[in-house]
Amino acid sequence: MENRQKVLQSLGLARRAKKLTTGIDLVIDQVRLGKAYLVFCANDAGQSTKKKITDKCNSYNVTCSLEFTRDELSAAIGSKRSIIAVTDAGFAKKFKQLLSL
Repeated sequence: MENRQKVLQSLGLARRAKKLTTGIDLVIDQVRLGKAYLVFCANDAGQSTKKKITDKCNSYNVTCSLEFTRDELSAAIGSKRSIIAVTDAGFAKKFKQLLSL
């Protein structure tokens, strides 16, 4: 549980550092361009949204996490979002270590 909290707190830090991209279309663009190192998709997002994101991440070998809810992700970054791409390798590596991905 403690690691989940660390990730959520660090997401806010990454947001302030402008190392996140949010929104389904922008996230898919970042994945296609190879600029997304990790994608968070809310586990309570719509089925079609989750399928689109996970399929895109799988085809481009980007790790996709369904660990958090929409409310948790939104609270962490300060705006209502269910899809978040981490565009910084350092943040992504730390998140993967904390979540054992």
